[in-house]
Amino acid sequence: MSVKYIPVQWNPNKWVYDAVLIAGAGLFLWVFLYITPETLSHEFPINGQIHNARAFGACAFVMLTVILCIGPLARIDRRFLPLLYNRRHFGVLTTLVALTHVGYILGWYFAFSPSDRMEALLRANTSYGQIAGFPFEALGIAALLILLVLAATSHDFWLKFLTPPVWKKLHLLIYVAYAAVVGHVALGVLQDQQNHVVTVIFIACAALVAGLHIWAAALDWNTRAPAPADWLPVCDATDIADGRARITLLPSGDRVAVFRQGEALSAIANACAHQNGPLGEGRVIDCLVTCPWHGFQYDVTNGRSPAPFTERVPTYNLRLDGARVLVDPAPNAPGTPVAPLSITHLLGESP
Repeated sequence: MSVKYIPVQWNPNKWVYDAVLIAGAGLFLWVFLYITPETLSHEFPINGQIHNARAFGACAFVMLTVILCIGPLARIDRRFLPLLYNRRHFGVLTTLVALTHVGYILGWYFAFSPSDRMEALLRANTSYGQIAGFPFEALGIAALLILLVLAATSHDFWLKFLTPPVWKKLHLLIYVAYAAVVGHVALGVLQDQQNHVVTVIFIACAALVAGLHIWAAALDWNTRAPAPADWLPVCDATDIADGRARITLLPSGDRVAVFRQGEALSAIANACAHQNGPLGEGRVIDCLVTCPWHGFQYDVTNGRSPAPFTERVPTYNLRLDGARVLVDPAPNAPGTPVAPLSITHLLGESP
């Protein structure tokens, strides 16, 4: 955290995350290449170069599937949150695997083309007006270009330079890339299968991504607050553990984190100004909550980072209805001080 950009430092969790990630990709490729060749049979015999290309292509597809499953899984079950924190590393490795796949394709199918390999690839099939025989190569190229853009902008510098809202919208293109990959596989390698093992795996992966997103969206919808812009119930004041928070979904779709510090309550936006990290999962110490993603800190009474840092998040007004905590869904401007809500009388009544 800083007044200007300072890169997020590496830590043991990142090293372990990347080590497991690389080992998992290596294990997948080894299984594909040496354990299951007879299972992944094709209509016509293929050589080692093509088999390598398909191994890396399948690995990239499975990795992209896992990436898109992490988000909804983390919303469904908080135990998946550690997978979310360094998901950008996952995306960069997926892009490298996809590039290797393309390298094998160009190195075999277009190695002896009299024209440039990329030009030959684009001119090999131009039947864009039909479904059967549609140039699936174009879909693969589109997906690869998107992955390259996302990998190139995954660094924290671009997050700071583009601002979190713009960066987040840019990286939603991952869904466009996945749709292109689904079309690329469906119109490509699945047309050359002697059995349906790969087809079943492919459909299962695509269905898993869609199903998890529908499930997570249904959970969000079920917990969505009422539409009228009235004060919204959060929970009983004594249900909030000291130093922790309760997170509530607002009608706007934003989330507010209501923190307890001893005998007082304060509320700020749940999204960190750095990368929308979940502030409500942090712990309050001396009025400061630390974002569990990258360590940004905020005073929960005013939404401001401690000097000399300048990051700010919106604050929210609270009031009590008996023992119930109510929050005003209309946010205050980022960095607006709000007097903590005392719950001393409630603590005296609790057993």
